[in-house]
Amino acid sequence: MRFTLDKFVSDQAEGLRRLLTRNSSRVVAVCGAPVGGMPGTGNTSTVVNLAAALAAQGKDVLVIDERQNAMSASRLANVPSTGALGAVLTGKRFLQDAVTRTPFGFSMIAAPRDERISHDAAHCRILLDGPADIVLIDTQPDRSGALSTLAAQAHDFVIVTRVAPAAITEAYACIKRLHYAHAISRFRIVVNHVKNAADAQIAFDNLAGVASRYLAVQLMQAGCVAEDPRVAKAHELSRCAVEAFPTTAAARDYRHIAADLQYWPMPESSHFEWPVQAVHMETPRNIERSINPGATSRRTETTLPEFAMRSPASV
Repeated sequence: MRFTLDKFVSDQAEGLRRLLTRNSSRVVAVCGAPVGGMPGTGNTSTVVNLAAALAAQGKDVLVIDERQNAMSASRLANVPSTGALGAVLTGKRFLQDAVTRTPFGFSMIAAPRDERISHDAAHCRILLDGPADIVLIDTQPDRSGALSTLAAQAHDFVIVTRVAPAAITEAYACIKRLHYAHAISRFRIVVNHVKNAADAQIAFDNLAGVASRYLAVQLMQAGCVAEDPRVAKAHELSRCAVEAFPTTAAARDYRHIAADLQYWPMPESSHFEWPVQAVHMETPRNIERSINPGATSRRTETTLPEFAMRSPASV
């Protein structure tokens, strides 16, 4: 009963914040640390499946795809890779008219580097202040590991990693680069390709401990996703696991993370300031035009590899 009440209060407070704030969308930047010599962490799969799960739960979702490669989300959904973003940022097209509606229930727009580097943060707000409930950015950090002007304005920063020493080490390196580039002090962690939930918990605890000790950065659990070959199979079919294989363990995990995401404490702004109190009030929905018309000390860091190796998965 207490859990239900807490969810209700959080939902009402979130509704009031959305009514009173000019920034209507919650913006989540999803980052996957590259891991040399092994498969990726599943950054794009996480974005696409979370978007599909959120859409199925009645949310208006916009995916902004910064990645331009054969495995990108825009390639998966057959979204035009160039032109749309530039047209929106230069005022030639409205956002609602430039996005592509995907078969998975959410909208998407490709954000190639050439079309976004010439615009400042104010121009980028056009994408982030639109009518979508949630904006997910599949980020493409630059060579120094910094985020784009677009992604750096997100409310939440999610790091996708795996239960493996190399992946955990790279996740920490990614967090360090983002912290020093953008003064980000809070990250959420998705542990992907999980065989055992206990291993995922140990990996998170180790990573959170090192990040807190050496960077004074707070890490929060976003959830874990079971290792499931049908995630890759869905991608081969140009689909996503949540839509193609809804009864699988991975699809279940994505839906769980998507449901929790809606109740993450909402920052007052995208400058990493979090609310200190909740407001109890019910607010009307559907007050905005929907993008989706059908939606409802001296420190040394040489110990990091040692902590990563303590994961049971590395034995």
